[in-house]
Amino acid sequence: MASPYTSPTASSPTARAPVVRQVSWMAVVPQLAVLALLITVISLFSRPSTGMICGAAAYLVYSIGSRFLIPRAHRRGMRLFRRQQYEQAISAFHESYDFFTRNVWLDRYRAAIMLSPSAMTYREMALCNIAFCYSQIGEGGKAKDYYRRALAEFPNNGLAQAALRLIESAEQSAIPATEDAK
Repeated sequence: MASPYTSPTASSPTARAPVVRQVSWMAVVPQLAVLALLITVISLFSRPSTGMICGAAAYLVYSIGSRFLIPRAHRRGMRLFRRQQYEQAISAFHESYDFFTRNVWLDRYRAAIMLSPSAMTYREMALCNIAFCYSQIGEGGKAKDYYRRALAEFPNNGLAQAALRLIESAEQSAIPATEDAK
């Protein structure tokens, strides 16, 4: 019998793990401000058309560079997650959680520092990703613990709320099936 915590296609090499991206539209405002600032400053020292192109290029370089350098453990976890190497991904997400716990200011101001408009913090994403990975390797108890931990730290996390409801629903529907088998 399949575990209620695993996806029926999780073992398929062609299955794609779900990735949720939530955008905070308020976090886009600092990004636009940084872009406008770069264009303005560069335009002061060059022609306006050159300033626009160079400012946009500087914004892209900074944005891509900061997202590449700062959340390295998170990106490694996502790479492992996509390859369905869940146990290794759990380790990378723990590393990401620990890094952003030590550097809370990076996570809090990521919209301005990393130009990341994510609605979830990296710590929040790490906890949910750890929980999901545990669910994929059949450790539903640990998955529930991490979703609960995510809710304890981030009470408005809809992803953790929905996942817990799904797990609990799967557990409830699995109970009658096992009782019928007796």
